[in-house]
Order: sequence, then C-alpha cells, then structure tokens
Amino acid sequence: MAEAVGAAPAGAVNIPADVKRHRTYALIILTLIYMSSHLDRSIVGILAQPIKEDLGLNDKQIGIVGGFAFAMFYATLGIPLALLADRTNRRNIIAVAVAVWSAMTAVCGLANNFTQLVLARIGVGVGEAGSSPQSHSMIADMYAPHERSRAMAVYSLGVPFGIMLGFLIGGYVSTHWGWRTAFFVAGVPGVILSLLVWLTVREPQRGLADGLTVARTPPSLAETLASLRTAFVFMWRSKAARHVVIGLTLTAFVGYGATLLGAAFIERTHGISRAQIGLILGPIAGIVGAIGTYMGGYLADRLARRDLKWNAWIIGLAKFAAAPLIFAFYLIDEFLIALIFYFPAVLLGAFYLGPSFAMIQSVAPVAIRATAAAITLLILNFIALGFGPVFVGFLSDDVFSAYGKDSLRYALMATSVINVWAGIHFMLAGPAYKREMTKA
Repeated sequence: MAEAVGAAPAGAVNIPADVKRHRTYALIILTLIYMSSHLDRSIVGILAQPIKEDLGLNDKQIGIVGGFAFAMFYATLGIPLALLADRTNRRNIIAVAVAVWSAMTAVCGLANNFTQLVLARIGVGVGEAGSSPQSHSMIADMYAPHERSRAMAVYSLGVPFGIMLGFLIGGYVSTHWGWRTAFFVAGVPGVILSLLVWLTVREPQRGLADGLTVARTPPSLAETLASLRTAFVFMWRSKAARHVVIGLTLTAFVGYGATLLGAAFIERTHGISRAQIGLILGPIAGIVGAIGTYMGGYLADRLARRDLKWNAWIIGLAKFAAAPLIFAFYLIDEFLIALIFYFPAVLLGAFYLGPSFAMIQSVAPVAIRATAAAITLLILNFIALGFGPVFVGFLSDDVFSAYGKDSLRYALMATSVINVWAGIHFMLAGPAYKREMTKA
C-alpha cells in the first residue's frame, strides 16, 4: 500500500516548474472530460418530453431512465475503480472510462422501449464511474491546498458547460433530426477526449502538492480491503466530511431533479418549444453557472485566508439566498419575469461545487483520496441522482396529479425547499473543517 514517508512543512511545498506548466493543460483536459460526462447526463433532460411521447413513458419512468438506472451503477462501481486508481495509473482508467460512456450514450439513440433505454443508461453509468474520483485525486496532487478550491472550481465548470451543451445540442438536434440523433451527436466528443487524455496527459506524482514523498508497492488483497475500510472509517469519523457530504447530497437531490425534468416543466406549463428552451436554459446554465462555480471557488480560497470556516460558510450562505429565488421561478406564471429570479438562483446555486470537493480532498489522507472522492460520489449519486428525479416524477404523477400540466411545477417547487436543509449542513461543516485542517 502507498505510504507517506516524508512531508514538507506548511507553506514550504515546492512544485517543480514543469509540473506547473503541464498541470494547466491537464486540468483543461480533465475539465473537458467532466463537461462531456455532464453533456451525456443532462441531455436526457431536454429530450425527456419527446422520449416520453415516443416510447409512451410517464414521469416516474423518465426519472428512472435519467436518474436511478444511471446512478446505481455509476455510484457502486465508483468504489472498486477508485481503489484501483489509488494504486495504478489514474489517467489510463479515465481514458477507458470516457470511451465506454461515450459509446453507450450513442447506443441510447437505438432504444425502442423503456427496458432498452434503461440498459443503455446503465452502460453510461458504468463508464462514468471511472472518471470523477480519479480526476479529483490527480488535481489534488497537482495543486497545493491553498490553490485547491479554485482548481476544483475550474474542474467543476464541466457541470454548467456540460449542461449547457446538453440543452443546446438536445434542443436543436432533436427539433430538426429527432431525439435519437441527439444521442448520437452527444457521444462524439468523448471519443476524441479519450484519445487526448491517453496520449497527452501525464500521471502526477502522488502527494506532490502536499510536500509528501510516497512509496508505492503493489498492494495485497488484505491491504486493498484495509484501505477501503480506512476510507469509510475516515469519512464517518470526520465531522467536516460528514456535513459536506450531506450538504452535497441534498443539493444534488434538488439539482438532478430540476436538470432532468425542468425543461419538461417549461414546455408543459409555459408552452415554449424545445428548441427555444435549449437556447434559453443552455446559456444560463453554462455562462451564469460557470461564473457562479468559479466565484464559489475564488471566494472560498480568498476568505479562507482569514478563516478556514469560510470554505463551507460561503456555500451555506449561497444556499440560503438561492432557495427563495428558485421557489419564485417555479411559482411565477410570466416566464420572462420568472427568469429574473432564475439568473441569481443559478449563480448562487453553483457556489458549492469547487469548495465542497476541495474540502473532501484536503481533509482526506493522500493514500485514499480517490477512494474518499468515490465514497462521496457513491452517497451523493445513489441518493441524489438515483432518487432525486424519481422523487420529482413521483410527486408529479401521484401527489399533484390533480393539477394537470402544472403538476410538475409544484413537484419541482416542493423539492426546491430542500436547499435550506443543505445550507444548514454547510454552515455546520465550517467549524469542523477548520478544526481538522488545523490539527493536520
């Protein structure tokens, strides 16, 4: 098992110049890969209505296709692949993973019924399980703790930009050539990125950005299982990690439901065409979401110089501020007025991405960072991605069915209140994070 055998004092880490030059390029490629993954996830949202009509599905089934089917395999396979990543070449795992999920995204366009579409989405989940934890671990080895929130925020730009591309490509292509063609088009970028990461990105030295010298020897089965147990024990005992993971999960529970079924809500309630929805929501998610994502990382790094608690507090305050805005967006009947509330809601809602993942990587021991990220994503995606869209679909189909075309509006509105709960956990994470980082 890998062990840290030496550490530099705080502030004394000297990252070689060639690593600094290469890490910017590596971060860009990893961000583009993350963008590709969210393109392939979010495109189901803009295509939800035509898929529902063509295959005869209900909102709960759309939730299963876009959430549960993908999330169960994405979340559970993340653990063994992260264990492998903590001991082997992370770049190679990412390259194979991108190729798999891109191919399976294209296969979604061949589905002729609910079962076939579920199986194709499972394939996408299998591929994506081998990307994010490995990327988190690589970034943490290239950027020192005081740079990490911003680096993770840059990486997290893949979320809003991926969603933007999903809405733009899905809306435009499906309008002109059908929803099946949209899946084919969405699968192309990942194939190119798979080759780029394989051929041009270098595997970073583990612990380099923390001033550690890491000795690596092939692990035995017992050591591998012990490492997994260590990671789970760490995630449970770390109060900071617990609150961050809960806050992340609750935030994503709301977000995944909105991403998958938000476009269908606008199409049904406001009567706006799918192509127009893509042109409206795509740039908002991409540009405003990207600004919010970077702002969250920038403010967290800047304010944390005075007090480490701000790494988490900046997210909590953003959650509290965004909650009434997104509620108003769903409530208001005039779409153009509703958009006035949507802009700041998206901006503030994106604050959490960089600082959250950076805090997990910073408090986790170097030898289990990819595994710690995988555990975080296991919990987040099993609950949030697995059940968030299904929960919204259930509310729409069964609880608010009497509201007709507005049932989805009230389902999304009710779910959005969970953002306040998420904010409370981020506020609690602040003091715990400061204590654990001070001890370290």
